[in-house]
Amino acid sequence: MNQLFSIPTALCLSVPDIEALIQGRTIAALPKMFIRPGQRFVIYPADSSVLIKAWAKCEFCQILDETQPLEILSQLTIWTPKLLKEILQQQKHLFLAYLRVYQLPQLQEISVNTNIQEKLGKFVSLPSSLTVSEEKPVLNDHTFAQRKQQLENRQPPLHPELEELQSQVSQLANINSAAKELDHDIKLFLGWSNEQPTNPLDLDLPWIQKIAEVGNSSDGHAFEKLVRRGLLKLGFTGSGLDPDGTGGAGGMDFYTEQPYAIVGECKATKTEKVNDGTPAQLLKIGMNHLGKFQYDNSIKLIVAAGELNFYALRTATENQMNVISPETLQKLVELQAHYKNSINLLEMKEYLQQAPFGSAEDKLNTYIDKVEQSIKLRSHIIQLVKKHLEKTGDIDVGVDALHVVYIYDNPPQSLKTAEMHEILIELSSPLTGYLGRKKGGDWKSDRFYFLRNLLISTES
Repeated sequence: MNQLFSIPTALCLSVPDIEALIQGRTIAALPKMFIRPGQRFVIYPADSSVLIKAWAKCEFCQILDETQPLEILSQLTIWTPKLLKEILQQQKHLFLAYLRVYQLPQLQEISVNTNIQEKLGKFVSLPSSLTVSEEKPVLNDHTFAQRKQQLENRQPPLHPELEELQSQVSQLANINSAAKELDHDIKLFLGWSNEQPTNPLDLDLPWIQKIAEVGNSSDGHAFEKLVRRGLLKLGFTGSGLDPDGTGGAGGMDFYTEQPYAIVGECKATKTEKVNDGTPAQLLKIGMNHLGKFQYDNSIKLIVAAGELNFYALRTATENQMNVISPETLQKLVELQAHYKNSINLLEMKEYLQQAPFGSAEDKLNTYIDKVEQSIKLRSHIIQLVKKHLEKTGDIDVGVDALHVVYIYDNPPQSLKTAEMHEILIELSSPLTGYLGRKKGGDWKSDRFYFLRNLLISTES
């Protein structure tokens, strides 16, 4: 249980400064006096309606003069060089306080009996003490320690372009869900937040989880639409994937164009076996609409709920058709929903191109198992980085040291050092942002640090 603290005072800061602290964009404040390290206080906004969102503990405080590199200090905080120079001209020095910020479980409204604009950067007494805890830190211990070291040593930001992009995207986050998601991902990657990510694709799960149910019904048209929608979710594109199209006997049920061609047929059924008409129809319609060359160079796929009878299975096998159940398609799409871009369509193509044909359940389930193991391996490595840094107190770790830890920590599979490095590079890409990377002179001198967890879904 978190220890409770009673706080009688507040530091009055501007609203933009407070928002930046709460969002994790900065860990610094500019009080008008030196703050003793270890001192706790509420953060008090200098506006007319005083709603308190957070409190802070001073971890370090510096007195700076005009000899300081203001350009780098500006890059590491939210203040422009011009503003810092103006403050120095007025005060002859700066008090730079490093604050560990904690959010309150709920907003607290405080009545104000003084002109708080005059108190900007100073302490004020609260009408009554506020009881707080360390339950909701804005940044976790490791991330804060890393940011503190970076600011203390005046190390330039690693990703200034991303910081500029975040500043622009954040202005749209309240009115655009895609901008909000991107803003969240950038802040996680930059280490400005340790909030666990929510999966935006969860919004699609209700229809994804109906693929098998509808496939095992007599609603063939609804099933075709779900199959096309599922293929789009996997990353396929093409004019033959309109989820609202009719398809059916007059044309191909679905046809993908990129990243490779798949021509396919759907068969929803409750109980009866699938007869030879389904693969025969795929052969006839595919040849008529695509021509022999294009048809022969396309992957052939049947998504059918019922078991194929002897003649249907023979036709499918002899004509290199892959037959999968709605359940298998649903598993693929669910994986993509839980773990964005986890399905590598070019890898999956290799499985679809190889024998055996006819029933393709085993070979596609083999691919699904491979993807799931790959996700678990990456989650294991991320946790390894996190636990190692927590135990050692280090800010980052090299690949050689991490590989030794991996060997003795029940590894899910054998990995060479170079193979681990490739995975670490992938996990530290701005497109994934699970780890951060400090690039060295060569690959063995790269160093990595933890940013966020890769959550293993219990539903996938």
